[in-house]
Amino acid sequence: MTRPEDLPRSFGREAFGADAAAYDAARPAYPPWVFEELTSRGALRPGVATFEIGAGTGIATRELIAHGAHPLTVIEPDARLAALLAVRCPGVELRVAAFEDCALDDGSFDLGFCATAFHWLPEDEALAKIAAALRPGGWWAAVWHVFGDAGRHDAFHEATAEILDGPCSPSDAGDGPPFALDSTARIGALERTGVFEDIAHRRESWQLVLDPADVVQLYRTFSPIAARPDRDAVLAALRRIAEQGFGGRVTRNMTTSLYVARRSELRPAAVGAAVTAGGDAEGAGEAGGEVGGVAEAHVEGDGEDRAPGGAQ
Repeated sequence: MTRPEDLPRSFGREAFGADAAAYDAARPAYPPWVFEELTSRGALRPGVATFEIGAGTGIATRELIAHGAHPLTVIEPDARLAALLAVRCPGVELRVAAFEDCALDDGSFDLGFCATAFHWLPEDEALAKIAAALRPGGWWAAVWHVFGDAGRHDAFHEATAEILDGPCSPSDAGDGPPFALDSTARIGALERTGVFEDIAHRRESWQLVLDPADVVQLYRTFSPIAARPDRDAVLAALRRIAEQGFGGRVTRNMTTSLYVARRSELRPAAVGAAVTAGGDAEGAGEAGGEVGGVAEAHVEGDGEDRAPGGAQ
């Protein structure tokens, strides 16, 4: 199955809006620890001027609002998703545009945020723009849900690997880890800007319990499946396996991965020069602790959650 990062970036701007309400219902919410982590660092608090990239229908936006982010500028290129976001999150400043085309005033924000969308952007160029938009001392946070965990057995993934034409291990990208879990690359990109410090990566594992209808609703929102001409047949096969092979109860191993970094005290005008002059970053591993000056944390979770498309 094609990985999201292998699809054209333009695909991500229009892949999810055909049924915005179904997308909003199917995608799981982000766990509380993500926002607690930002709050504990002082990155998220009442009155924090925030921009969010690729906000979709506002699944994470609602949490930002609940934690006091204001004013909040949300950027979403798909007008269909943005229309639902406007209903669910009144009062935000909504910009229907690609992040690359969206003008942000230099040094005007305390927090930049992106949830399971940053892989659709050219990383180095996007980070330079983000750094310029942040005030000195401001924070950048990127979070992902990864549907799979290579460290744990995933029976449903293995049962559907042939249908999906994907790898045997749910988080096996073939030639490397998934974008969201490649901490060496993600941390390296932040370090290359020359203007981010206090960089940290945290990931936690958990489980998502789905009934057959949830399976279809969720998998319909996956970009590699949305790109397939035989999508309907694939979804029907997934439902059949969930019903007949798993007794109507599917457990998927999940990983939530969060990267945070603080904008240094360099002036905004110095950001471009710092990006150009930035050297190669030191690699960082996945083990807990601190590697190359970057904090790493990996927590194995035992809890279960249900897909929002089922019992909430």
